This record gives sequence, C-alpha cells and structure tokens, in this order.
Amino acid sequence: MYRISELAAKVGLSRSTLLYYEKQGLIESRRQPNGYRMYSDHDLQQLKVLQQLQAGGLSLKECLACLKTRIDRSLLLERLRTLEREIAEKQQSRDLLAAMLGMAPMREWHQTLETQAPGAHLAWLLKQGFSEKQALRLRWLSKDMNEHNRYMAEFERIVHGLDRLGPGSADDTVQALHLLPTVPRTVLDIGCGRGASALLLAEHIQGCVTALDNDEYSLACLRKKLRDNPRYQQIRLICASMTELPFAERQFDALWAEGSAYIMGFEKALERWKPFIRQQGFLVVSDLVWFSGEPSQAALEFWRENYPDMQTTSARSAAIEQRGYRLLHSFPLSRQAWTHYLAPLEQRIEELSPKEFSSNALVDLQKELYIHRHHLGEYGYQFFILQKNSI
Repeated sequence: MYRISELAAKVGLSRSTLLYYEKQGLIESRRQPNGYRMYSDHDLQQLKVLQQLQAGGLSLKECLACLKTRIDRSLLLERLRTLEREIAEKQQSRDLLAAMLGMAPMREWHQTLETQAPGAHLAWLLKQGFSEKQALRLRWLSKDMNEHNRYMAEFERIVHGLDRLGPGSADDTVQALHLLPTVPRTVLDIGCGRGASALLLAEHIQGCVTALDNDEYSLACLRKKLRDNPRYQQIRLICASMTELPFAERQFDALWAEGSAYIMGFEKALERWKPFIRQQGFLVVSDLVWFSGEPSQAALEFWRENYPDMQTTSARSAAIEQRGYRLLHSFPLSRQAWTHYLAPLEQRIEELSPKEFSSNALVDLQKELYIHRHHLGEYGYQFFILQKNSI
C-alpha cells in the first residue's frame, strides 16, 4: 500500500493530479483511521497504463475510455495519423534549422520560396549579406546559400573561355534588328554578358551601344575584345544592375535583352524598363517559352525547378499587350543558335571528370544538356520585337 506522496513519487505526478484522477475514477483510495489515503499496487499499475496511453497522444478522456472498455481502433488510427503529420512537420523544422546552420543542403527550401515568393526571396538573400549579383546567381544557379561560393567557383571553371552562356546566333540577332521599323541610334544591351549581341549591334547601327551587366568578369572579357578595334569604339560598358538602371528616362531608342529578362521576371522587366525607352521606341527581348501545350513530364519537372514562370508564347504575347507595348513581330530562336551554346558546352563537359567537382555545378549542367538533347522543341527561346505605346 502507498500513501499519496509515495504514489506521486513513483509515477512522477503531483498530489493534485492524483486527486483529480481519483475523482475521475481511475484510482481508488482507502481511508485509514488516521485520515491518510492509501493506494494499492493496482492503482499504481493503472497509472502506468494511463501514462503509456497518454504517450500515444490520447487525451485523458480517451485514455479513461480505453481503460474501461475495449480499445477504439478508429480513434487510435486517427491519433496515429495526427502524430505522423506532427512528426513530419517537426522533421521539416529540424531540417530547415540544420540547413540554415550550414549542416544540410538548402536547395529545396530556396526553390520552394523562389516559386511562392520570388520577390521576398531576393530581399531576404540581400539581408543575409549577399550582393545583388550573388543573390541573383544563387536564385538561378547554385540554389543553395551554404554551397554558393564553391558552386560558383566550379561553375566559372566549367564555362571559362566559352563565348556564350546561353543560346544565340548572329543571324537571329540581325533578323530581330532588321524587323524594327527604323534603325535605332541609341541601344542599351541589358545583361550583355560577354558581348556577343553588343558587338553585332555595333556593326549594324550608326550610333551608340551601351552594354550593361552586373558581372565585372564578363565585362572584362568584352573589354578585351574591344581593345584596339576601331569598329567597336561606339560601345560603352556599364557595370550595374538591370533592376535599377542608372539612366535618364527616355534615353534610348531601343532596349535589347537576349535571354536576360527572366532574371528579374519577364513581366516585371517589361514594366521596369519601359520608362527608359523613348516614345514609340522599341524593346527587343527573348524569353524561354513552351512551344508544346503538353510537354513531357521530364521537361515539365526540369523547368518547374529552373524557370517556374515559364509560359507559352501566347501567354507572353498577352502580357506584352497588357503592359503598354505593341507586339510587332515574334519568332523562335533557330536551332543553330542552340548549337552555338550547346556544342562548346558539351565538349567542355566531356573533358571534365566528376571527381574534380564537389558541388552540384557539373551535375546541374549535365542534367540541362540531357534535357536539351531529348526535349528541345517542346520549348525554346522566342524573340519578341515590341514598340512602346504612346501615352
């Protein structure tokens, strides 16, 4: 027999809790002549069973019901499902905390946030101390703040010396230029990279080409090409952000953006860049779009991860009209434009050993090449030649 204090010590409960359980009929005391409550070993075992049931997530009322009659399996199944959901949520919380401490990958977290709240994602990265250039590269390339520096170092090693970091061709650029109703005299090439388009534009217009990029290394590569070549003296280089253009309003006859609008979002780019185009001026922009209404699952999953905002050509055309532009012409980038990008990249990757890389940089590029090799045609780049509407 146990006094209430002894029973409380054995089960780790308070005296008031035991009195409450007695009131609920779970245990039953026997009063001694001196007034003390005494409890039996049966009461102790009842409390032990109760604690085991409570450990399964059952409420006190449900525990008492289980003790008085046969177990309600449907009740236990529901409690099991609830517990499994809670465990999954706790595991997600644990994984995120570990990732933010640098103990696990953050790629999935970044991708989810980029899909659901891209603007807030970019703002958060900037608050973590990343420059805009680093933050944009993290969003579109490394996708993991914990391995970003290593990833970018290996990515730069892979693409070092390549003229193009995306599809394009001289014929497509010149075709787009010739589709303009008038030849512009002042052109801003946004996201110029290593200057493939800027050089062509300079050869075909009698005016000034401003080449803008936020990557000083790419501009250095372009600067090297310009040196001692009188044909390109009208090109000036600006290292700045495409999201905050450092120019006066209506400064340019045309803005040129091959494969770069996606970085800040296609529709956002249309709105943010429009003030810098003179009235009745032009915007020539290319973007990755779906050509197929029913793309393969592999292509769909790849681009959901790498370009969540990818749309069909008709959807992009509708967005253009809604944002104060007139769509003059539209045409897909040629296969040759893709070959200019893919062939040198494939050759470079074939020369490299996976053992030399510790980040996902090489694996990501190999996966991209695989998707292009098997599914190009379900999607591709589309040139859009636009004219700014009059106010």
